[in-house]
Parts: sequence; structure tokens; C-alpha cells
Amino acid sequence: MTKIATRDAYGKALAQLGEENQEIVVLDADLSQSTKTANFAEKFPRRFFDIGIAETDMIGTAAGLAVAGKIPFASTFAVFATGRSYDQIRASVAYPRLNVKIAATHAGLTVGEDGATHQMVEDISLMRGLPNMRVIVPADGPEAAAATRYAAEYQGPVYLRLGRPKMPVVNGEDYQFQPDRAQVLRDGDDLVIFACGYMVHLALEAAAELMDQGISAAVVNVHTIKPLDTETVLKYARRCGKVVTAEEHSIIGGLGSAIAEVLGEEHPTPMVRVGVRDTFGESGKPDELVQKYGLTAKSIVQACLKLK
Repeated sequence: MTKIATRDAYGKALAQLGEENQEIVVLDADLSQSTKTANFAEKFPRRFFDIGIAETDMIGTAAGLAVAGKIPFASTFAVFATGRSYDQIRASVAYPRLNVKIAATHAGLTVGEDGATHQMVEDISLMRGLPNMRVIVPADGPEAAAATRYAAEYQGPVYLRLGRPKMPVVNGEDYQFQPDRAQVLRDGDDLVIFACGYMVHLALEAAAELMDQGISAAVVNVHTIKPLDTETVLKYARRCGKVVTAEEHSIIGGLGSAIAEVLGEEHPTPMVRVGVRDTFGESGKPDELVQKYGLTAKSIVQACLKLK
């Protein structure tokens, strides 16, 4: 099975876009080897700006470049991009609706040994709450590349959430990103699993296991958390009558919350959320952490069985 880190796909796509559009510029906070913006820096050194360990300055500089007509991609780890720089994003990017793309890597528990201080599981919540901000969480390499291209073409603020580990590819190379439409990867009638990012391939594994138990589970990749595809959410909630959400993020404020809000207002439905349960992480190998914190295919299966 082919595995690609979404940060790797982002770096390659960004370098390709740099050839196509001279207005694209890239900013980083002394992490270009990790965020993979080094690919762009090598090809276009005059359009790459290493701001240093000063993420708040990076966001302010990106806003200034956007005002000047450039298309800035500002990259750093998710914990610094959204936590350390929240005020700058809110006041200097979201409020004036500037054309800044915040591409944050190393999101979630799969950062691993860097520990709780670097394992950002609240970033979707922070960015989803901002007016004018689009929030995209690619499920694999092809989707990350396509979402990067979309972000460059879209006029306005975008938050791209990217990961550190290599993940199984669930989309083909010819994948076409549809920003406002959730992607149905597997149809089903008994229940629906809405997942994003790292949890999408695990949702597919869970659905296959459930089928062996005679349970038909639909799997929907909700790559765009905001604006949420409420039409697809409601369609499958009404069809299946049971909903599970899965995300490498806190169950508070992320995908699960977004879907619960829609269902609560439009179509109350039995629901279980799989994610980080109101706690910080800890240092450890990614595989150990996802087991301990319940971010596995087995955890998704167990959540589904609660709704039988």
C-alpha cells in the first residue's frame, strides 16, 4: 500500500505552483525542512522568506504581502500556527479577509515524541470559529496536493491542516478536489462514519470489519470542515439513522462538534464521537499514542457497535 505524508505532498505541490504562478510566495518559521517548504525555497529563493522563530511576525508579514497582491503561504507546526499566532490570524487575516494561506504541519497526536506541548489537538476548533476562514483537512497525499492547489486559487483565508506521518493513499492520482462537497468513499445503509485527515483510512478499515459482522457502514471523508457540507451530512444521517465521527483532534470543537451542531438543529440522530477526549497528549511513538488515545480502526468499530 502506497503511503505519503500530507506535508510531503504539500511541499511538492507548492513548488509546482511556484512555477505556474509568480505571485505565490512562501513564509516559514525556521522549520522549512519539516514543513517541506524547503522544496519551494530551493527553486525560488527570492520568493521564500524564513522569518525565524517568530510565528506572530510571520502571520503579520503574510498579511502585508497579501495586501500587496501576493498569494502568501505561511507554514509552521500547527501548534505554533494557530496557538501562538491566533490573535494575528484573527485581526490581520480573518477580519480583513486577506488572501493568506496558513499551511500547518505536524497536527495531532502523531507528532509523536515531541509530546503534549507540540501535539496540537485544538487547532480545528480555533480556526473553525473564525469568520471568513476555510478549514481543510486532507486525508492523504493526492488530496493534500489538490487542496494546496485549490487554496492558491481561492480568494481568501484558508487553513490547511497537514500531518507528519506517512499515511495510506485512499485517492487516485487523478483525484479532483471538491471543496464544498464531502467525499463518499464507501456507501452503506446501517450507519455512517464521518472522518477527516488521519482517521479516514482507519474509517475504511473499520467499515470493512463491520461488513464482516453484517453491518453496512458508509464512510464519508469530510475534508472541508468549514464550510461544512451539511447536505451530505443530513442525507446520510437520515438514510442511516446512526452517526459516528472520527478525527485526530479533540472531540470538543472539531469535526464531531461541527456535525453534532448540524444534526442537533436539523435532524437529531444517535451519535458517537471518536477523538481525543478532553486531554493533552504525551511523548511516545505515534503508533503507541493512537492506541492509547483511541484513534484506531478498532476504536471506530467499538463506537459503531455502541449504536446497534
